[in-house]
Amino acid sequence: MASSNDVVLLNFWASPFGERVEIALAEKGVHYDYKEEDWADKSSLLLQMNPVHKKLPVLIHHGKPICESNIIVQYIDETWQTEDPPLLPSDPYLKAQARFWADFVDNKVNFSAIWRTKGEEQERAKKEFIDLLKVLEEQLGEKPYLIGESFGYADIALIPFSCWFYAVEIIGKMNIEKECPKFIEWVKRCMERESVSKSLPDPHKIYEYVLELMKKLGN
Repeated sequence: MASSNDVVLLNFWASPFGERVEIALAEKGVHYDYKEEDWADKSSLLLQMNPVHKKLPVLIHHGKPICESNIIVQYIDETWQTEDPPLLPSDPYLKAQARFWADFVDNKVNFSAIWRTKGEEQERAKKEFIDLLKVLEEQLGEKPYLIGESFGYADIALIPFSCWFYAVEIIGKMNIEKECPKFIEWVKRCMERESVSKSLPDPHKIYEYVLELMKKLGN
């Protein structure tokens, strides 16, 4: 097992992408040093470790950087193997499915329009968001997790966004559980895992953060 000096995570507290990495590290029992970054004032370490995209999160292992959250989660899964099922299934088809849905999350999950817009445009954004969650509900079906019986890679890609739902509901005057009950059951199931509950920020704190963003946007 790596010592905390061997593993460093550069992250911003509200980043759902960084939270993916935190969850994966917790699932594997990896100790690490956490370094909080400021999106508006990037540190020299961040610029050194991610000179191409200059984005968070960055995992530094033995002085070497790994960038992009889903890539980092795969790296963690392969580097720290345990007796528990791997985060990415060993079965090639299920592995492909997990990667597909993680990619779906990266390309489709975006609810910022709900607080960036008003009127008809906001209503359209709300409908698009609920329609998206219904697609994810369909993938869940009767399974406990997105790909099957085990919490894994696809779940880790998606669950960090759930701590933003409180802000979405308050600002958008929505009830996600009423619209997508199976999806919220999945959220609650994931939150029962210590790796998830201890890695995600308080939804009320996220709400206050969103209000700050709205002020900057003049909304």
